[in-house]
This record gives sequence, structure tokens and C-alpha cells, in this order.
Amino acid sequence: MQVLQVQLDVGADPAEVGRARRWVRSRLAGSGIQDDEPLAETLILLVSELVTNAVVHTGRPAVLRMVLPGVQEQCPGTVRVEVADASARPPLPRHADREETNGRGLELVEGLADRWGWRSEGGGKAIWCELDRCAGAVVGGVGAYGGAAFEAV
Repeated sequence: MQVLQVQLDVGADPAEVGRARRWVRSRLAGSGIQDDEPLAETLILLVSELVTNAVVHTGRPAVLRMVLPGVQEQCPGTVRVEVADASARPPLPRHADREETNGRGLELVEGLADRWGWRSEGGGKAIWCELDRCAGAVVGGVGAYGGAAFEAV
């Protein structure tokens, strides 16, 4: 199976989150993941959350990495997203109150990704998540991805 690994340097500016989302969309085009399928939208949301966390909570540049499986198979594997930053402080998932305007990022990642975690990397850390390509397969016009059901029309 072919695998494509790509990476983007992200500046320490919250405006970089939008650039990261656009970059992910452009990389998905050649991967066999269609821009309008639920997997693509989920990936973009996960990237947005992870990059936002890195930029806002560290105030430093980060590196976004994606590993995309080849498209030769009907269900070609797992998509992995990683965001590495220069802070050694581990991620701290929390549950935000209803009125709070932030604090839901890792809770969202946990709910949408098939797996997620973090590891030390150099003097900082990398937070990663994975989505299984076949999890979003449509069978008989109905499918599910990340616990959310959808109907193909």
C-alpha cells in the first residue's frame, strides 16, 4: 500500500488555523478522499482543533503532519493527523460548562477520532489522532462516521 506523508509549518498566529484547513483540503484532493464526504469534513475539524490548541495554548509555532493511505484498495487504511509544538506540557482534556466559549477541543477530538493520544517529541510534544477510512463507508445508502449517522442522497 502506498502512503503519503505531508507536513505544514504553522506560525504562532491564530489566523494560521484557517490556512491549515485550506492546506488539508488541498492535500485531500489527491488522496481519494472527496472534499464533500464526511471523512474530509471530520479531518478538517480535527485539524482545526489540534492546530488551534497548539497555537493558542503555547503561543509558539507548530508542525502539522498528515499521513494519508493510498487509494488502490476499496478501504485503504487509516488517516493520521499530528500536531507537534514546542511545549512539553501534556494536553489536559477538560469538560467545558455550557456557557463557556472554549475548552471543548480535546473532548471533540476524543468524540470524533477513532484513536488519539500524545507523545513527547524533542523538547515538546505531538498530539495525534487517527480516523479509519472504512468507518465512513456507505452501505445500502446509509452510513456512519465518528458516531454520527448520515444518509447518502
